[in-house]
Amino acid sequence: MRKTWLIAGLVILIAGAAVYAHFTQLKIVNDWAQYDERPIVLKNKVWKVSFSKKIAEASLDGNQIYVTDDQGKKQEVDVELGPDGQTVYISPPDQGYDSNIPFYTLNILDGIKTKSGRKLSSGKQLSFVVNKTLPVIGSKEKLDDYFKKAIKTEKNHRQTLAFDATEENTTLSADSAKTESSAKSVSETNVQVAGIDEADTVKTDGKHIYQISDGKVRIIEAIPANKMILKKVLEYDSSFMPSQLYVEDQHLVIIGPSYQQMPRLPKSQTSADLSIVPMYQSTKLIIYNIEDPQNPAKLRELEMEGSYVSSRKRNGIVYLIASHYPDYWALEQGKKIDLRPRYRDTAVSEKPVSIDYDQIHYFSDSAETNYNTIAAIDLSDPLKDAAMTTYLGSGQELYMSNGYLYLAVPNYTSIERDRSSILSPDTTIYKFSVEGMNVAFHSSAEIEGTILNQFAMDEYEGNLRVATTKGNSWNEERPSANHLYIFDVNLQRIGELKDLARGERIYSTRFMGERIYIVTFKQVDPLFVIDAANPKAPKVLGELKIPGFSNYLHPYDENHIIGFGQDTELVKGFTSTTEPRVTTKGVKISLFDVSDVASPKEKFTEIIGGSGTYSPLNHDHKALLYDRGKNLFAFPITVYSDIEGKEVAQNYEFQGAYVYHIDSTNGFSLKSKITHSFNKQVYEEWSNSIERLVYIDNSLYALSPSKITAHDLQTFNLQGELVLNQ
Repeated sequence: MRKTWLIAGLVILIAGAAVYAHFTQLKIVNDWAQYDERPIVLKNKVWKVSFSKKIAEASLDGNQIYVTDDQGKKQEVDVELGPDGQTVYISPPDQGYDSNIPFYTLNILDGIKTKSGRKLSSGKQLSFVVNKTLPVIGSKEKLDDYFKKAIKTEKNHRQTLAFDATEENTTLSADSAKTESSAKSVSETNVQVAGIDEADTVKTDGKHIYQISDGKVRIIEAIPANKMILKKVLEYDSSFMPSQLYVEDQHLVIIGPSYQQMPRLPKSQTSADLSIVPMYQSTKLIIYNIEDPQNPAKLRELEMEGSYVSSRKRNGIVYLIASHYPDYWALEQGKKIDLRPRYRDTAVSEKPVSIDYDQIHYFSDSAETNYNTIAAIDLSDPLKDAAMTTYLGSGQELYMSNGYLYLAVPNYTSIERDRSSILSPDTTIYKFSVEGMNVAFHSSAEIEGTILNQFAMDEYEGNLRVATTKGNSWNEERPSANHLYIFDVNLQRIGELKDLARGERIYSTRFMGERIYIVTFKQVDPLFVIDAANPKAPKVLGELKIPGFSNYLHPYDENHIIGFGQDTELVKGFTSTTEPRVTTKGVKISLFDVSDVASPKEKFTEIIGGSGTYSPLNHDHKALLYDRGKNLFAFPITVYSDIEGKEVAQNYEFQGAYVYHIDSTNGFSLKSKITHSFNKQVYEEWSNSIERLVYIDNSLYALSPSKITAHDLQTFNLQGELVLNQ
């Protein structure tokens, strides 16, 4: 009996040791089994290898991780350990991989160790092929196979989450996109890059104002200011919601989401019998001729399957991007389905057509299941066929320079058991050349971290600069880090500045020629001044730490920059052992003096209201009306005041617009508060909320859903009023 117990105990010990060895063994967790053939990548491919545990950096020498060509010759790649200690990045040679080489092989040997000395369980190899440009799908079979692989990968990710659920050339003037010349008589939308227009809810051509509100488009004759006339209201049925517009000469362009109800199938018919799924959500663009503003003539509709991502207008051409998420899980149920994105262009036909298989490009090493479709529409010839470009891979942030378009795509790598890539993905930048109607893929680059918004990207003297945050500021085990990357015209990385403000995240970025300004935040607001005159070696010149943070930075001149954001306050934690908490107070405007780059100063500051005070400008740069020549700085705002002794209760005070005079000598001077609210209104009302401001000649116009008021730009006295909702 005793012998039996000893044997049983020994078996348990051996089994326990085996289990311990299995779970403590260092492993590669990338799901490379998804590749049933050599993946096709681009010349700038950065391989990301994830390990099950933190590894010893000393074991990462050139003999353990390296890349060879088809002849076995080692390539000059850069191997770098990521900030989490578990991810290794293998960057390509300086000139990228050569597409004339038949294939390359990524080699990972078993000499890699953890910090405790545990070795890699086994090495791995992955061969890959390099293409000059993106491959195309080419056939229905290949497209279905692509999505079937995506289904398999997504199933693995779901298992991962379940397993881990208990674990925890643009110059300063161009970049400012300024409308500052005092000779100008008409304001323009506040955009990122001069000469490249961005769609907005309000535009003016100097005589008329065009406004989107409450699902309608209004055309208002604004001159003279004391006799404004509502010339036309464009109304739509419930299937279309106008959200953005452009004005180009005699053409008005309306953009918005379009919806269709799910059709009901006859009882005798099953969904498996359907070969094409109706378009339920699409992005619609409508062009009107407005030579007679009272009778706009609809010229054309272009409808693209998917949700609206962004758009730009340059030299009379609108570039419209939509993202479509197909119902590829229907393949799992054996349904016969056409997964291609579709579009309808009334300049060609009233019927929707699918994008040709030969026109769908893809990234073979990507797990992206969204389509991005880019349409180019020439407003000088509004009935000309649109140029359509489609890619498998969805980007949400768009930056456009005068020759290129950049899309930033979150990169969720396929790994077996690592939630970090899901919570904090990296980013792939796709660069497209833009020549008139021609939009063509140019190159790509991969970077650590995610970008905040379009202002985190900038092109200067042919180089792309990108600011990212890697990780999460609340994660103390893997504190966040902020990086700046610089790429040449072919998106080869030529410079970087890493690990800014560990434990914080980027709140705003502004590129001004050779200088770069980055604001990070967790408890205080560091403003970093960075010199990028040498793109191969950017460096921090100075920093300033102050309470609050700036969501938006706007250039004033070479030595001053305006910050717009929130004031903050550190208060005691909920218990005596917890850290102080950060509470958001009123809206804060700052004028920073950076003439001494080593010691930037907050020269002037203005704080509006208390907790709960907010402005659309906190998240939408187009809400700002700025003119340097007029010293005009105006924006919509809703103001609340704090109640003494109560942290979460505030009193409503004001909704409207604040109009400031700004200069570098005297700072901010509040010239007017414009409101459409009633005197005794005790809470904010959407219909009276001022959303945009524009000026024409010497008149400032404030627009809300209910009315437009015109004010003298010198005295701000009321010149006229037009009630819209009657």
